[in-house]
Amino acid sequence: MDAHREDLATQVRHGLAWSSINTLVLKLGTFAMGIVLARLLAPEQFGVFAVALTVQLVLMSLADLGMTADLVRSPDPARLAPTIATLGLATGAMLTTTLALSAQGLADVLGSPGAGPVIAVMAASLLLAGAGVVPYAALQRRFAQKKLFIISIADFVVGSGLTVLLVLSGLGVMALALGRLAAQLVTLVLQFILSGERVRPGFDRKIAPEVLAFGLPVAAANVLSWALLNVDNVVISRVAGPVALGFYFLAFNVSNWPMSALGQVVRSISIPAFSRVADGRSDKSLSAMLGPLWAVSLLAGLMLAVLSSPLIELVYGSRWLPAAAILAWLGIFGALRTLFDLAASYLLARGAAKATLVVQILWITGLLPAAVLGMLFSGTTAVAAAHLAAAILVVCPAYAVALHRAGADVTSLVAKIWPPLAAAVPAAGVSLGVMTLTPTPLTALLAGGASGGCIYILLLFRWFRQHVRIAGAMLPRGETPINPHHAADQSLAAPSGGMS
Repeated sequence: MDAHREDLATQVRHGLAWSSINTLVLKLGTFAMGIVLARLLAPEQFGVFAVALTVQLVLMSLADLGMTADLVRSPDPARLAPTIATLGLATGAMLTTTLALSAQGLADVLGSPGAGPVIAVMAASLLLAGAGVVPYAALQRRFAQKKLFIISIADFVVGSGLTVLLVLSGLGVMALALGRLAAQLVTLVLQFILSGERVRPGFDRKIAPEVLAFGLPVAAANVLSWALLNVDNVVISRVAGPVALGFYFLAFNVSNWPMSALGQVVRSISIPAFSRVADGRSDKSLSAMLGPLWAVSLLAGLMLAVLSSPLIELVYGSRWLPAAAILAWLGIFGALRTLFDLAASYLLARGAAKATLVVQILWITGLLPAAVLGMLFSGTTAVAAAHLAAAILVVCPAYAVALHRAGADVTSLVAKIWPPLAAAVPAAGVSLGVMTLTPTPLTALLAGGASGGCIYILLLFRWFRQHVRIAGAMLPRGETPINPHHAADQSLAAPSGGMS
């Protein structure tokens, strides 16, 4: 171990600090961008883009093949990197070609023919994703959140700036696709520059099976994860068309605020951190991190659910009000997704990649029939309710079993769930009561949010402070040896091969 290397606790704290800054700045920017686009585009155009984005995101998770997580946790990443670089590029090229050729037919099947050209353009992003695996993993492994922040800012500025210009030029929904593609190209270039990686593919027949043995279950789990989070889009598009999907798409994006903000911070440090501190049976490292995260994410999801009507009307305009009833269900679901993301990171850090795949299979098995029946009998609001029901009745128990088998202390996890839930009930009641007394969306949002938030914080403050200290105490001081099947801090900066 190099004497000058920072200890794990310092690395994690620096990573969290920069991730938090990154998330705050980008989410504010994305929030503003969403408002602008909602004012410029019609719900039908949002629905067309949602179909194209659904296809891209599902296949994007496959382009990675689970190789980023493998590099982050590997004790010898430099040995794996050239082979992973080749596999990533080959996979991305294959997926890009396949999707571009089948774009229009796929759009027709999904009930949105107008999405065909958009899907064809966005297909190129799969090649870029496959090309960035190695440099991105190198940055993540070193907790290089400051550099990732710079990359994210460049991505946002290029993507949002170009999108607005193209929308104003009359390109409509195609502007969103071109903006995303340009931003991803800039991201790829900066990943290579800031990571120190060079494009030097290689291939080792002994390494490839090892990489695929870990990566394929992870990739399959990721595909299922994105599929189950977007199966509702497919159902709605097929049954009700792009206008209904546009309302649902906006509500789902708003419900993602807790997940995208908190999840991005946690995800950036969770796998490398758990790889170092999680060990043995009845391991409490996950429960230590879960308590504070659940408290914050539940508050955010609760306020989104309770304040959905004034929030949608004030921020996006009255024409988007049909999205409010959908958001009322999806708000709490967004909070649960943050916990699921943390649980999946823990399983990957413990080498339990197949367990994440099993959970995703159970999840989509429970969600699909519920979403279809809900859409047929009660519309898009019932689809949102199906998401929440599947999360509580199927996903929570499935993760509990998987985490127990991976060595986590599930009893301590359950104990961390109830206090925030108990505080949420009176907070929601007070917030709803105050909202009924206010005359405008602005006052309802401010008064309802402030009153409910204050009740929640007052009831939970001492518990939250105590559990933040517990989480901090779980991070060891000084050099921490890494579990044999987890990652050592060997640099990936040496020219090795660099894709995505």
